[in-house]
Amino acid sequence: MSQTPQPAESNPAADSSAPHQQPDLEELMEHDAEPQLQRHLTNRHVQLIAIGGAIGTGLFMGSGKTISLAGPGVFLVYAVIGAVLFLVMRALGEVLLSNLSYKSFADVAHDLIGPWAGFFVGWTYYVCWLVTAVAEVIVITGYVRFWWPDLPLWITPVVTVALLFSLNLATVKAFGEIEFWFSIIKIVAIVALVVVGIIMVLRGFTAPNGAPAQLSNIWSGGLLPNGLSGFFGAFQIAIFAFVGTELVGTAAAEAKDPEVTLPRAINAIPVRIVLFYLGALAAIMAVTPWREIDPEKSPFVDMFALAGLGVAAGVVNFVVLTAAASSANSGVYSTSRMLFGLSWADNAPHVFRRLTARSVPGVSLIVTCASLLTSIPLLYTSKSIIDAFTTVTTVASVLFILVWCVIVVSYLRFLTLRPELHEASAFRLPGERAAAWLCLVFFAFVIWTLTQAHDTRIAVFASPLWLVALGVAWVVHSRRLARQEPRP
Repeated sequence: MSQTPQPAESNPAADSSAPHQQPDLEELMEHDAEPQLQRHLTNRHVQLIAIGGAIGTGLFMGSGKTISLAGPGVFLVYAVIGAVLFLVMRALGEVLLSNLSYKSFADVAHDLIGPWAGFFVGWTYYVCWLVTAVAEVIVITGYVRFWWPDLPLWITPVVTVALLFSLNLATVKAFGEIEFWFSIIKIVAIVALVVVGIIMVLRGFTAPNGAPAQLSNIWSGGLLPNGLSGFFGAFQIAIFAFVGTELVGTAAAEAKDPEVTLPRAINAIPVRIVLFYLGALAAIMAVTPWREIDPEKSPFVDMFALAGLGVAAGVVNFVVLTAAASSANSGVYSTSRMLFGLSWADNAPHVFRRLTARSVPGVSLIVTCASLLTSIPLLYTSKSIIDAFTTVTTVASVLFILVWCVIVVSYLRFLTLRPELHEASAFRLPGERAAAWLCLVFFAFVIWTLTQAHDTRIAVFASPLWLVALGVAWVVHSRRLARQEPRP
């Protein structure tokens, strides 16, 4: 039967100190009682995982296009998206802290909406991150070829996947450590960009085309110089930069003192958005008038190059490679945990319930990493196949929005079904129902903006095919479960 999570105090899986035997790595085996993920992620791990989730390749590579579309309005675009996702994370945080036996928001959806919702959101999130991770492995291969252009295409994916497997197989703490340092690299790059921008403005830098670096460049042309069409178009690109923000909810199941670390990480999201997104955009636009920013290039590279830093291309290539590696690492972590949770809800084969001696879902990890090797044939295929693959990754991004919507709907159900837990909560969503509905309206608006461009329109219209396939799978799966029910 589908398993509904029980209150944390009655479930030993929620208590990291509960004693039980763990199998050796080579002897992965199933337990009669539910095995437990270990709470080994410290506060600094959770904080930096949250930061890493909010800073992706979308900022380093995609911000040039968002600036060219929205002009000064780009600040409003990123601020609005950041504010909405902060509310989504507050809603998720309140629900997760109400029952510490939840392993992920698939468990939340299963419990509060229904078994079908846990099935839908769990498998959707798994596919989202798996496809994203495959794409990131391909991206990493391209970045490595910047230094070694003659390296055979298959070597980088194999080395990358082996490294990701080793890091995640060790312990959850190893995952936390690597994400910590990945995030530190991204933060240092952004801080360096802001500092360089400030120096260039203070020294009165003048670009080769005669444009001076000055603060007035930031708001030159008005808030929406390209009208509403440009403003709406920026949402299509910027929304993808925030994929991974929800990872803080996945990490909560393995965090020490989740009642402390989870609220801290979520409450810091607005500060991160202001410092890292808006701060970087302001530095770029102060040095280079927004109309002169090339939408096809990384504005980070261009700005370091203007500053006379000859190693700019190599440095930014390393930083973006790090961002891609961080995303792939997050994909491996989140998908393996999602398979583990799905199996305990009877929505995936029971083999995925198995943990290693170090409390890592080993079988889930093996399947996920093996799937990442599909990047190799994709690298050797024609350009048209790569274009099709790009469409698939866009579909995954659309489905991420649907996952966020399910989190909000789960919160609304939580208010209805568990009002006593909501009243006792010390970490409530500001605005409660009104804020939740505002988030859903915003996501509907973003889906509408995605229908306004040809490439993203195809992805939006293709996404229902996945939902139909999942619906068929759920019907077959639920009938199989019904046949396995013991008859009275």
